[in-house]
Amino acid sequence: MASIRRMSDPRTPGRIGWHDLAVDDAPALRDFYSAVAGWKTSECPMGGYADYVMHAADGSAVAGVCHRRGPNADLPPQWLLYIVVPDLDAALSAALARGGRLLREPGPGDGYGRAAFLRDPAGAAFALFEPAEAAGG
Repeated sequence: MASIRRMSDPRTPGRIGWHDLAVDDAPALRDFYSAVAGWKTSECPMGGYADYVMHAADGSAVAGVCHRRGPNADLPPQWLLYIVVPDLDAALSAALARGGRLLREPGPGDGYGRAAFLRDPAGAAFALFEPAEAAGG
């Protein structure tokens, strides 16, 4: 979740704004995807350690590889997509009413908005993200 500040399209509702992968050995996965996809990396300070922003050849940020510790300790080790929504509470309510399961209560997204982590009815994990502008901040 450290890389929310670098989301590709953080304000357009319905868009996938970001992808994160939280794993126990983030440097190894950073190096794996750098070799496989040709991604370049930059560090995203997390207060005592750094997560990684992955960049395409043109320099654009495309994803994050994060340590499964701190705010990411409870996330599953799989690619999580962040779906941008204009109202997190309404989207969360709709997800839960339709069989979604909450993984983590809504919380701040590095000061850039609020995020909640869920599983859909099929079991796939994802995040809902409300940009700070939509949240009134």
